Order: sequence, then C-alpha cells, then structure tokens
Amino acid sequence: MILVTGTKRSGTSMWMQILKAAGFPVIGEPYMGKWEDSIKDANRNGFYESRLRQGVFYATNPHPETGEWLAPKATRKHVVKVFIPGLVRSDIAYVDAVVATMRPWREYGPSLDRLHAMEDEFLAKIPGEEGEKKRARALRGRSRLPAWADWWFETYDLVRDVSTRRYPIHLTTYDRLLADPHASIQVTLGWLGGGDLDAAVAAVEPKLRSVSDAPTPDDVDDEAAQVMDEVYATVHDRRGLEPALLERMNQVQARLVERFGAPSRERKREDVD
Repeated sequence: MILVTGTKRSGTSMWMQILKAAGFPVIGEPYMGKWEDSIKDANRNGFYESRLRQGVFYATNPHPETGEWLAPKATRKHVVKVFIPGLVRSDIAYVDAVVATMRPWREYGPSLDRLHAMEDEFLAKIPGEEGEKKRARALRGRSRLPAWADWWFETYDLVRDVSTRRYPIHLTTYDRLLADPHASIQVTLGWLGGGDLDAAVAAVEPKLRSVSDAPTPDDVDDEAAQVMDEVYATVHDRRGLEPALLERMNQVQARLVERFGAPSRERKREDVD
C-alpha cells in the first residue's frame, strides 16, 4: 500500500485528495459516520479516512466486523491514510511506500482546537443519554498532552520507525505543497511512478488553509522549540536529518518522556462509528 501519513491536521487529507485525483485507487470515504454533519467545515473536500487510519495490522485487517481481508499483493498501489501511530503499528508487508506530510508544530494545536470545537458544537445538539455517551467518547479519544508535545512524540516516532524498518518514504511539508503545488506534486508522483499531474494539481486549494502564524505556546521550553523548528526547517528544505540533530532529538525525547511519561500508542487509538 501507499500510506499517507502525518499528524492530524498536517495535510494528509489534501494528499489523499491529490493522489485520488492523480488516478490512484483510494481506501476510505470522504466522510466517516456523521462527519459530514459535524466536522465537514474542517475539510470540505473530504478526509478520506477508514478504520485503517489506526494502522494496517491484525486488529483492522481482516475487518473485525465484515471479515474482509486486504491482501498485500493486491493493494500495492492502493492509497490509504494512516496516522503516525498507525504507521508504527502497521505490518511491514503493507508498507510499500509512505507519503508523509508535516505542518509547523505551532499550528497543530490551534488547528486541532478548531476541529474539536466543530465536533463539540455538533455533539452538544444531541439530547439525553445518547449525547452524553457520544461526548464522553469524543473526550476519551483526545490526547491529554499539550498539542506541541503530541506533535513532538509522533514526529519522533516517525523518524525512529523509518530508521528502524527502512521503508521507502517521501517526506514534505504542508507549506511547500501550498507554495508550489505543481513542483511538489510532480516530485511526489515521479517518486511513486506516475499519475495524472494536471488533475492532481487541480485538487489543491490553498485558500482552505485554516490556521497560520500561530504563537509559541507558553509551556514549551526553548530547547524543545528550537529542535522542533530545526526538524521542520530540515524537512521543508529537503535536507537530511544530520547526526547532530538526531542526537539533539534524542536528548529532547528523553527530557519530554521524563516530563510527560512515555506516550502510549494505545492512547492514540480511536473507536470507529
């Protein structure tokens, strides 16, 4: 499979739309469950998510309800969105190529807050016990960490997973895509082996960007902020992560694990309607 990954709100939906327009078969629907009624405004062209966003592994494939099984050989060119925690737990047999996108860490929290506000507004309209259950379920699915810490732990997990399992990955930034869609998509499709470039470029709508120029949160220390900025700049400039930066990343990781505890991948799992 071609796995599209990143943190939430990092441009994964846009890449799904791009690759679908380019002609790749896509696993996932524009809106799951009641999303079209609740959070459509967060992504008016569709999220293209499925149960597999949790990872392609024994709990999701075969499908636990229908028993449908996706075979590795038959899905080599299928595109599926899998967030970073799901990528880490995905069976390597399904990781044929990874298209990863990164958004500035300062923008992650405000963008996620906007999504949650839409969801909360929708859920508040559901009366009685059903509404209470759905609101409680939504809260259980949200991280208790500061947004910037979630960005950090997932980004660190991505770097570690690629370094360990050595699968093919094309990593770019949301800003680079929006700044020059044609160039960015041309490089990505060339790496994947083809696709309809014109149709793919036409799928990009930069005006849909919801958050920019977000401030630095008060609870992030200077060293962590500097390293996160450097990691993002390195990816944006298409440079490799040098050993000195990797060492600084390891140091920040150790400090943040001491501060927040080791992040549990199970904390990232969400129920599916």
